[in-house]
Amino acid sequence: MNNVFRWLAPLVALAALQALAIQPTSAQDVDRRTANSGNVVLEDVPEIPAEIGQALERYQNVRSAGLAGWSADGESIYIETRFAEVSQLHRVDEPGGMRRQLTWFDEPIGQVARRPGHETIAFTMDEGGSEFSQIYLFDPADGSHRMISDGESRNGALQWSDDGRFLAFQSTRRNGRSNDVWMFDMESGMEPKLVLEAPDGSWWGPVDFAPGNDRLLVQQYISINDSRIHVVDLKSGDSERVAGSDENPARNLAYAFSADGSGIYFGTDAGSEFNQLAYLDVGGDAEPEIITGDIDWSVDGLTLNHARDAGAFATNEGGITRMYRFDPADGSYNAIDQLPQGVVGGAEFSPDDSRLGLVVNNARSPSDVHVMDWDSGELTRWTFSEVGGLDPEGFAMPELVEYPTFDKVGDGQRQIPAFVYRPEGPGPHPVIISIHGGPEGQSRPTFSSTYQLWIDRLGAAVVVPNVRGSSGYGKTYLQLDNGFRREDSVRDIGALLDWIAEQPDLDENRVAVYGGSYGGYMVLASAVHYSERLQAAIDIVGISNFVTFLENTQDYRRDLRRPEYGDERDPEMRAHLQKISPLNNVREIDVPMFVVQGQNDPRVPVTEAEQMVAALREQGSPVWYMNALNEGHGYRRKENRDLFSEATVLFLETYLLD
Repeated sequence: MNNVFRWLAPLVALAALQALAIQPTSAQDVDRRTANSGNVVLEDVPEIPAEIGQALERYQNVRSAGLAGWSADGESIYIETRFAEVSQLHRVDEPGGMRRQLTWFDEPIGQVARRPGHETIAFTMDEGGSEFSQIYLFDPADGSHRMISDGESRNGALQWSDDGRFLAFQSTRRNGRSNDVWMFDMESGMEPKLVLEAPDGSWWGPVDFAPGNDRLLVQQYISINDSRIHVVDLKSGDSERVAGSDENPARNLAYAFSADGSGIYFGTDAGSEFNQLAYLDVGGDAEPEIITGDIDWSVDGLTLNHARDAGAFATNEGGITRMYRFDPADGSYNAIDQLPQGVVGGAEFSPDDSRLGLVVNNARSPSDVHVMDWDSGELTRWTFSEVGGLDPEGFAMPELVEYPTFDKVGDGQRQIPAFVYRPEGPGPHPVIISIHGGPEGQSRPTFSSTYQLWIDRLGAAVVVPNVRGSSGYGKTYLQLDNGFRREDSVRDIGALLDWIAEQPDLDENRVAVYGGSYGGYMVLASAVHYSERLQAAIDIVGISNFVTFLENTQDYRRDLRRPEYGDERDPEMRAHLQKISPLNNVREIDVPMFVVQGQNDPRVPVTEAEQMVAALREQGSPVWYMNALNEGHGYRRKENRDLFSEATVLFLETYLLD
C-alpha cells in the first residue's frame, strides 16, 4: 500500500505534420524548416552549429531514476528511467545492480502502481503529450500488456485496495469534462463502476481504501487554497464531506485511513499558515487533532506502512526536505537524520514493511533511489544515475538569498527568496533569471543539468526566484498574486533586477528571463514591463492572453484555473485579464524572444504561442519559434529536449552574450 498523495503530472500522421509545417503564420516571410524526422518545426531559428551539439552532449546524457514500487517479494525495486528517447519501466535486483528494462514503448510511462499481492503492474501512458492517459495492466514475467480504460478519456490517480482486488481511478469517461471517480473489481470482469460522479469541474480523485474495502477516501481539489476531503461508502454510494467547506475555504489534503478505519490522516492549513499533519475521527463530531503544531513548515505528505502502525512524512523547510518517522499509536514523530540534504520524495514501504524506499535529489546529484532499513536507519543507495561523464563535485551549488521587493510587511520591506548559482571568478557575469510555473509552484535546490550547462558554456549566473504566489512559504504569501493582484508577482521580477544591479559580480546589462507555463507568462510580462533592462527572453508553453487561455484550455481543467487567475466570464475580471495579458501589450516588448511550444499541449494550447509569435512578427520584433508536433506541455523526448537546449544556447549566445 502506498499512501503518498501523488497527483501535486494522438500522434499525428507524418503527412499531417508536414502539412502543418508549411502553413504560414503571418504575411511576413519566415525561415521555416523541420527537424527530428519532421516532428519539430523551427521558424527563424538559425542553423545550429555542430560544435554546440558536441559541446552539450555530456549534459544531454544525464539520467535520473524514480521509484515506481517494490516487487511482490520485496527483493527488487521498479524504477522509471530513460535509456533511449523516453522514460520506461526497469527493475533493479540489488543495490547498484543492473537496470533491466521491462517496457519498450514509444511513449513515456506515466504513473506506476503494482497490484498488492501480485506482480501485475498498472500504469498510465498517453500519446504525444496529450495527457489523455490510458490505463494498462502489465505482466513483468512475459512483458505482455493490455489497455483496460476506454481509449478515449483522460485517466489517472491509480489507487489499489490493500488486498489488490479493487483499482480506483479518476476518469473523464462519463462526459469528457468531469473528473469522476471509478473503480475496477478484478474479480468480476473489467467493466468499471462509477463510484463518485463529480458535481462540478474541480479535481476529484481516489486516495485510499479503508481496511475492509467498504469506503474510499476521495480528494476534491478546487484550488491550492481550497481543497476538500470526502469519504464514499462503496456499498450505498453515499458520500460525506469530512473536511473543507464553502464558508471556510482551506487547504485539506487527504493522506490515509487509520489502521482500524475509524479516522483519517490529512494535511490542513485551516488554522495555520502552513500545511499541518492532522487526524480526524470520521465517525463523530470531533474536531481535527493537529499533530505537527510545533513545526513551522508545511508537511508535504504522509506514507503509512502496510500494517498502518508506522509511517513517515516530509516537511518542506525553505525548499529543503526533512523526513520524520511517525508513530500513529501516540502521534509522536522524530526526525530522520541519516538522509542526504536535498529534496526527498516518492516514499514507499517494502511489502514486509522492513524498509522504506526514497528518491533523493540535490544540486550535485540527479534523482536516485535509496532504501532505508526501518529498524536501524541504515541507508543504502540502490541506483547510480549517470551524469554524462561530468564531475558532480564541480557543479555550482545554489545559495539561498532574499531580496527586498516593492511592498512592506510590518515595518520592513517584503523579502523574496531566491536561489543563486554563481560561476567561478569575479564577474560581472551575465544573468539568466529562471521563473517557475504553477503559479503555485516552488523552485527548490534540485539537480539541474540545464543550469550547470549555462554556467559552464555561457559563464552565466542563474537566479531562481520564488516570487509571491509560490508555495512553501505560507498561505498568505501563496495568495498574494491571485486575481486582480496578478502583476504584483511581475513587480517582484522588477525588484530582482534592482537587486542584480547592486551585485558587483552580476552584470545588470546582460540579463535574460526564462520560464515555462505560468513561468512563460512571467517571461512575456517581464518583457512588457522591463524590456529596456533585458537582453533576451525565452517563453516555454506560456500564457499570452489569459482570456483565450481560459477559453481554450481543456474542459476538465478550466474550473481549476479560474480560482487562481480569475473567472473570465465576469465582465470586470475579463477586462482586467485583457488589460494585463502580454498579447494586448505586445507593443511594449522590445527584446528578442524565443517561443517554445508543444503542438498537443492540453493545458496551454498551441494557439497561445501562435498568436504571440504572429503579433511579434507583425511589429518586426526578432522572434524564434520552435514547435514540437509530438509533444504537449513540455518536452519529454530526448531528441526534442536536446534540440531545444542547443537552440537555447545559440539564442543566448546571440543575444545575451553579444
